Amino acid sequence: MFDALVVGAGPAGLMMAAALTQAGLTVGGLSPQPPTAPWPNTYGIWADELEALGLTQVLGHRWSDVVSYFGSEPMPLPRTYGLLDKDKLRDHLLEKGSGTVWQRGYARTVEHFARESRLTTQSGDVLTARIVIDTTGHKPVLIKRQRDYPIAYQSAYGVVGKFSKPPTRPGQFVLMDYRADHLSAAERQEPPTFVYTMDFGEGVYFVEETSLAYEPAISFKVLKQRLEKRLAYHGIQIEEVHHVEKCLFPMNSPLPVLTQPVVGFGGSASMVHPASGYMQGAMLRRLPDVAGAIATVLHDATASPHTIANTAWRALWSSERLRKHYIYLFGMETLMRFDHAQICQFFDTFFKLPQEKWAGFLADTLSTPELLGSMVHMFGMAPNPVRWGLMRSVGTDGLLLFNAMSA
Repeated sequence: MFDALVVGAGPAGLMMAAALTQAGLTVGGLSPQPPTAPWPNTYGIWADELEALGLTQVLGHRWSDVVSYFGSEPMPLPRTYGLLDKDKLRDHLLEKGSGTVWQRGYARTVEHFARESRLTTQSGDVLTARIVIDTTGHKPVLIKRQRDYPIAYQSAYGVVGKFSKPPTRPGQFVLMDYRADHLSAAERQEPPTFVYTMDFGEGVYFVEETSLAYEPAISFKVLKQRLEKRLAYHGIQIEEVHHVEKCLFPMNSPLPVLTQPVVGFGGSASMVHPASGYMQGAMLRRLPDVAGAIATVLHDATASPHTIANTAWRALWSSERLRKHYIYLFGMETLMRFDHAQICQFFDTFFKLPQEKWAGFLADTLSTPELLGSMVHMFGMAPNPVRWGLMRSVGTDGLLLFNAMSA
């Protein structure tokens, strides 16, 4: 019998397996793919978040020349941005979790008893552990969610390759380019999208047209058309395609049932930041608390799966975290209602906040009072169209703010 059984071998699964192994637990893993399988998506992160964790060695690229466009002129953002080297991070986690016993297969059902949980795979194998941790992503296999409602998605279509001329200044990273001169007046009335651009060096760039959040999701077809139209407007043609990325994930997945005897982590636990889409940094920051809570309660040989899971859920979704989650949901709903002009004004104001405030907002490292103070500060700085949009959202989505105060 394992102390812990991790279901899923993506970033969240390998992080959890590594942390629990390092805590001295016997850890099993179940995944249809081997844990050495490559991860498909691109993961960006602010470099100082990894510096705080002592993990800068897993960065594949760094850019100190970071800008955004919310009008015709670039807005410098004096903060270094990085791209995770997925292979380095995966290998780092595999080394830390080298004691994990991995098995290939799909989870089918799980039953819970007084001292253990028994997971049955689709092939009929039974794996026993004191606690089961589901890290299978945004459509989890074992995790139950609280309720259903319309889901907003972040979607993106991107190309890594070589272009007829640089799509941005060499050595530069463009976080958000909301310029829309390439779109017709009618197209500018549709949900706004932006492009971010990375210089990978040696003449290779990554450009990705992105919808921050929308319900229903903006299609890859529309994003591809917008990206091609944007490039053509600037006289840029794609000369070589090295990789095409299509990214789609929910921004506001319902919270998990926090009394269930299976623990979630990552997308299965609804850990995506609802207002920004970031998750990798949050997982790395919260991992020690969640894994530590599991390891501590496992020292009690009489602890049931319900007791162990309850301790882990409290560590992951404290009252403070729940309060901020509802505030971020309010922010996401507001942004989805903004037209192109409003969203440009919003972000132009947002990034004029003191850096510790906008950085803390994006990373979810502010306390609730600090978060509310930053929102009030921004409201005072914002132009009237943004203020009116925020006030309308209070009328429309005020229940989210009520939930934040009552969490």
